[in-house]
Amino acid sequence: MSTRIAVMGIIIENTESVESLNSLLHEYGKYIIGRMGIPYKEKSVNIVSIAIDAPQDIIAALAGKVGNITGISVKTAYSNVITDE
Repeated sequence: MSTRIAVMGIIIENTESVESLNSLLHEYGKYIIGRMGIPYKEKSVNIVSIAIDAPQDIIAALAGKVGNITGISVKTAYSNVITDE
């Protein structure tokens, strides 16, 4: 199975969606390398970045599920680092 390293940038505009996001990230926790959250109170948003090492279909599935949560936007940047495990 090939895995790829990627970074997801997540912007949370609706704080009521945080619980859904956290539940989803917990579900994919075995693939997550690290997570950083930044509250931006002046603009009433939260910014989260996720570093992930997973098969490309898993990364795409997570990004799709995150993007379907109301009030949340996500973009994914893929590295060229691919490893076979």
